[in-house]
Amino acid sequence: MEIRPVSDLPPCPNCQSPYAYEDGAMLVCPECGHEWVAASEGSGDSGSEIRDANGNPLADGDTVTVIKDLKVKGSSLTVKVGTKVKNIRLVGGDHDIDCKIDGIGAMKLKSEFVKKS
Repeated sequence: MEIRPVSDLPPCPNCQSPYAYEDGAMLVCPECGHEWVAASEGSGDSGSEIRDANGNPLADGDTVTVIKDLKVKGSSLTVKVGTKVKNIRLVGGDHDIDCKIDGIGAMKLKSEFVKKS
């Protein structure tokens, strides 16, 4: 693992703090606690963008609307079509959106089942 000097690391995209540090593959801001994946040099952002069902790019803090009834695993609850989800957080993996839904709590959603509001 190559350790880069702090001056080579990008500032926090959330609060613009210059004090970000590496924690494995993630970058962490010690001032606001925001975590994000560092963009690989030379790769560009073209293939790594997370997009909604309509192809619009999503970003941390966006508000999205659920476009399909989604059953909650391990529960009898359902997230109904038209549910607005505020202040999403993008993460890697199959379920690429972390969020909190009123009446249900913390959840992970797939971006293919939401549209940007």
